[in-house]
Amino acid sequence: MPLKRRRLKKTDYRKRLGLIKGGLPRAVIRKSLMNMNVDIAEYAVNGDKIVAHGSTIELKKFGWKSPTGNTPASYLAGYLVGLRAKKKGIKKVIVDMGRQKVVRGGKLMASVQGLVDSGLKVPVDKKFLPKKERLHGKHLKTVAENSIDEVKKTMEESL
Repeated sequence: MPLKRRRLKKTDYRKRLGLIKGGLPRAVIRKSLMNMNVDIAEYAVNGDKIVAHGSTIELKKFGWKSPTGNTPASYLAGYLVGLRAKKKGIKKVIVDMGRQKVVRGGKLMASVQGLVDSGLKVPVDKKFLPKKERLHGKHLKTVAENSIDEVKKTMEESL
């Protein structure tokens, strides 16, 4: 009988093995309707070790007052994890989005853009990344344009 996570179509082990063989830490990005979780994981024989973690729920500590299920919040979650990973000495990561569908300019790619803007090297094609207007929330009524810069500044000061 196949492994349970393979049976339930939750894990693509062939893809995971390819990412692990790369030898780089993985930026594991997972989304839900209301939140985005970004982890930097390193492979270990006993199980993956989480080096840095960030979530859109944590953004409230840094002054984020808007909803957490949108593109700017996803960008800030990626930015937060990138700052934390740089403090731990990580300079380059590879993205692991699992079985999620990748949409050009979507929330998943906004998190990747946050990782890139924090200073991490991420192999990604620039045509998939969202435009600056979307990252700053100009398409949303609930996000003030200057709030993103304020939250980023608060993150840099506190970390």
